[in-house]
Amino acid sequence: MTSTRYSPPQVWPSLPLDAWADTHATLHRWTQIVGKIRVAQGPWQNHSWHSTLYLTARGVSTLPIPHGLRMFQIDFDFLDHRLIVQASDGAVGGFPLQAESVAVFYRRLMEELRRLGLSVKISKRPNEVPDPVPFDRDEAHASYDPEYANRFWRVLVQSDRVFREFRSRFIGKCSPVHFFWGILDLAVTRFSGRVAPLHPGGILNLPDRVAREAYSHELCSCGFMVGGPVRDPTFYSYAYPEPTGFATASVRPVEAFYSDEVRRFLLPYDAVRESQTPDATLLDFLQTTYEAAAMLGDWDRTALERGPKAGG
Repeated sequence: MTSTRYSPPQVWPSLPLDAWADTHATLHRWTQIVGKIRVAQGPWQNHSWHSTLYLTARGVSTLPIPHGLRMFQIDFDFLDHRLIVQASDGAVGGFPLQAESVAVFYRRLMEELRRLGLSVKISKRPNEVPDPVPFDRDEAHASYDPEYANRFWRVLVQSDRVFREFRSRFIGKCSPVHFFWGILDLAVTRFSGRVAPLHPGGILNLPDRVAREAYSHELCSCGFMVGGPVRDPTFYSYAYPEPTGFATASVRPVEAFYSDEVRRFLLPYDAVRESQTPDATLLDFLQTTYEAAAMLGDWDRTALERGPKAGG
């Protein structure tokens, strides 16, 4: 009898959007349905942190959501390709992730929640997409390529790991590393501690009151996204309000650049993926863009940052 050695998948896999654009669009709306369930059931947290999803060892999760005296959570499993619902009293449900329309996915999930005694009502209108067809009527988006869904999750896993290292260097107010389903991006945000000017709003299919509360305080935010305002898989970093000189600041690595269109620094994912030291390359981008925002914005860095020994 011969044993088979475990062969790990490529750590930073290729992720060209053209290869899975239809799956991306469908999965985007599926995650919005699940995210809106979390929003509907949980208490509001500052900067909409109550709405986000989180990376797990198998996929993406809501983490526990209150429902009366019970708790439940919904997980996307991108290894076995299933949606899983688990409740604190032991009730379990779910169904396979497969090629089916947003409308079918919506109906199946709501029926599964009702079966488990976890009925929830949500806003059926998608956010931050150009064609906000209500979920229960969206038959156009109906693709699911398990290979690319898994690749996307693997990129998020690696990004989450590096973002956590970056987050550990900051002792001021800072978000968790979390997954926003509005534009399908993983992000971590640092705050200076000062109140920011009123945000102008105007974000696509997002209430101005939500944007203004999210940007109520000065911040520097970084993350990873694919699709949305930047089509190709990309790491980003921006400041709000943007300090004078930020756009022309010197940052690393050499592949990083400032985009006037989206008003943030961008680093193509492939520059990290193809680097000899992907972690160091990504950390260099996160650190130098943050330093540009903090120095030009006159943040109290001595009070907000860890020393080199504590922060790595």
